[in-house]
Amino acid sequence: MVANSRWTKRILVFLIFLVPSFLVVGSASAHKVMIFAWVEGDTVYTESKFSGGKRVKKGDVMVYDLKGNRLLKGKTSEQGEFSFKIPEKTAMKIVLLAGMGHRAEWTVPLEEIQGIASETSEITTNQSTIAKKPDKQTQSVSVTNLSPDDIQLAFEKALDKKLKPVMKKLAESQEHGPTVKDILGGIGYILGLVGVASYFHYRRKTKDLSKS
Repeated sequence: MVANSRWTKRILVFLIFLVPSFLVVGSASAHKVMIFAWVEGDTVYTESKFSGGKRVKKGDVMVYDLKGNRLLKGKTSEQGEFSFKIPEKTAMKIVLLAGMGHRAEWTVPLEEIQGIASETSEITTNQSTIAKKPDKQTQSVSVTNLSPDDIQLAFEKALDKKLKPVMKKLAESQEHGPTVKDILGGIGYILGLVGVASYFHYRRKTKDLSKS
């Protein structure tokens, strides 16, 4: 019984040191911050929030190129939003500083910038062509030259660009740390194992004593 008591005390001491570590991890995860961005036209839009959904207010936003040169800086609004005109046709790294050491990054690849620029150029060219040739027959020919596959491909590309930041946002929103419920559940599971182990240990000791 003495050995069993000592063994149980060791488990309890282990739990005493384990519980605070779970709480520290949960607290740190609860304050995780994130920023995500997307391109529309000649403007980059960003939204910043903590993992619990709270908006980052008056957070510092720095925009760099991939060589580390700062292109511009600003602050998030009361809604955690910040937008800016594309300063250069280059990939950009957007850094959020939310105070208390909280930092997040988002990279806008060059493909997104170039894609938007080419789309804008095509729209401008088409509008110019239509303005010069407003004839209905010319317009109908231009439209009929687009096959269903071409239309579907253009639609899928546009849809993919719109959904890409949304999918990343959803993926990142799932990266939550352990909740209080998870922590308590884990502790309960460990205590259950301790109880089962103690029971079998006690039965074995009882059998040994009865045999002797």
